[in-house]
Amino acid sequence: MTALSVNVNKIAVLRNSRGHAEPDPVLASRIAIGAGAHGITVHPRPDQRHIRVDDVARVGAEVAAWNARDRAVEYNLEGNPFAPSRGSYPGFVELVRRTRPAQATLVPDGDAQITSDHGFDLAADAARLAPLVGELKALGCRVSLFVDAGTGAADLERAVAAGADRIEIYTEPYARAHASGDHARELEACVRTAEAARDCGLGVNAGHDLNQLNLGALKRAIPFLAEVSIGHALIGEALYAGLAPTVRAYLAILAD
Repeated sequence: MTALSVNVNKIAVLRNSRGHAEPDPVLASRIAIGAGAHGITVHPRPDQRHIRVDDVARVGAEVAAWNARDRAVEYNLEGNPFAPSRGSYPGFVELVRRTRPAQATLVPDGDAQITSDHGFDLAADAARLAPLVGELKALGCRVSLFVDAGTGAADLERAVAAGADRIEIYTEPYARAHASGDHARELEACVRTAEAARDCGLGVNAGHDLNQLNLGALKRAIPFLAEVSIGHALIGEALYAGLAPTVRAYLAILAD
């Protein structure tokens, strides 16, 4: 079975927009795990626009509590390993050192990006990534590298040489094509990269803009997919699916 890791960044976005403590990414993580999610993903950035440094520790403690109760739950920490420390943000590797997640997913994002929008250029970045990958693995983490769909065998061999355990295929182009009704080419690019990664001995994750409409086709095309990380769409869908029961709960209070 492909594991589902729920990204709770959007919960932090809502909280930060008001400046208080709610909604809480920890409570959202608890509910997601209780519903059967296999893991929780957070992607802190140096500007702490959503997940903050304290959230990384608090969510990690929640995941650890589930694991202590013999429920295997994975903590996946995403971030740019090249981003330096800034203010209270200590740098990605230091966050991993403090939290010891099961998986560290390395992503080449910057402050100017609203969200991650491309994978690593492994021809240029693999040599710089190698010592950081080694450091993260020494901390006990599985390491996954964010790559574009269509990345070929030569670059994936560079990921292997850098010490990576997995790749995560960036799926936004596939999701956009699926929404337009013509996704065969983009899906084929995902499959091509997934199969080349498998041939290199790498595990295959996927993420970005996956939702209930496009996930099934991706899973059928890549049946050996190890994990998907889903946040934006899942949280948005949850708002709709859970809005009516919440409205009815308020009406019941008012009618009492």
